[in-house]
Amino acid sequence: MGEVVEIYPLSCYYFGSKEPKPDKDETLFERVQRFKANYAEKGMRTCVEGVLLVELFGQPHVLLLQVRNSFLKLPGGRLRPGETDIDGLKRKLSSKLSSVENGIGDDWQVGECLGMWWRSDFETLPFPYLSPNIQMPKECIKLFLVKLPRSRRFIVPKNLKLLAVPLSQIHNNQKTYGSIISGIPQLLSKYTFNTVQV
Repeated sequence: MGEVVEIYPLSCYYFGSKEPKPDKDETLFERVQRFKANYAEKGMRTCVEGVLLVELFGQPHVLLLQVRNSFLKLPGGRLRPGETDIDGLKRKLSSKLSSVENGIGDDWQVGECLGMWWRSDFETLPFPYLSPNIQMPKECIKLFLVKLPRSRRFIVPKNLKLLAVPLSQIHNNQKTYGSIISGIPQLLSKYTFNTVQV
């Protein structure tokens, strides 16, 4: 038996909306161009993402953000220069999921790092290890377990949707969810889930 993670029913949480966050990129090409420009200026980027769990229909679900009614992603984003993983993730979680924008005073409980992925080039898929032949990786993506309290207000930008997706649905489903999200159930296999009924 691994560490016990307490999860609460989805009905314990309030979901509201706030002003939309402007999209930085309209197309994949624009995203790659911005990625290249940022790399030329600042070097490898580090992204931090949160795994937030709730219970629904007796099953653990992970909260994912849906962008433009199409692709799904974990809440999080790029660190600022000199920012710690934890501070950066708290800031990003507040920006995407809270009425508090900067993360200061918000009570996110960021736990351990579940895994890291590395991107060797701007358009390659991320790998769960850094290959020895990659001298200059372009991106490091870190996943952290975020333990939710008994209740919380999720305030999401109007151009995003927050969805609860069952772990059983994303397990090994790279085609729909990509390699990182589809690998979350495996990363969580060391934990025991305890659903707290309220």
